[in-house]
Amino acid sequence: MNNIEVGNLGEQAAADYLHQSGYEVLTRKYRTKIGEIDIIAKLKDTVVFVEVKTRRSTRCGFPAEAVTYRKQQKIMNTAMYYLSYTDQTQLYCRFDVIEVFLSDRTMIKYNHIIDAFRA
Repeated sequence: MNNIEVGNLGEQAAADYLHQSGYEVLTRKYRTKIGEIDIIAKLKDTVVFVEVKTRRSTRCGFPAEAVTYRKQQKIMNTAMYYLSYTDQTQLYCRFDVIEVFLSDRTMIKYNHIIDAFRA
């Protein structure tokens, strides 16, 4: 599997995980010229912007460590654009990171970091 396939598999697994956990997945791979958000979901009255990081090992560090300050800023700016565009600025929002660990195509482990960073 190449990195794109690993990333796509991880994002699908994270979306399935969120759905099974009671979240409504609103959109995936939301892209603007400002930036990209992997998954936008809703839980009750909260819009949740999720960055998914998938790894086959922790040899180069944990997946969440790749969500740098600069990446967080891009996600927050893209999220503000999404909220404005969809007229949902009155709703509470939060930013989560889901680490997906693959040992093979059938073995998946998750680490859902709720409220991983703030605007």
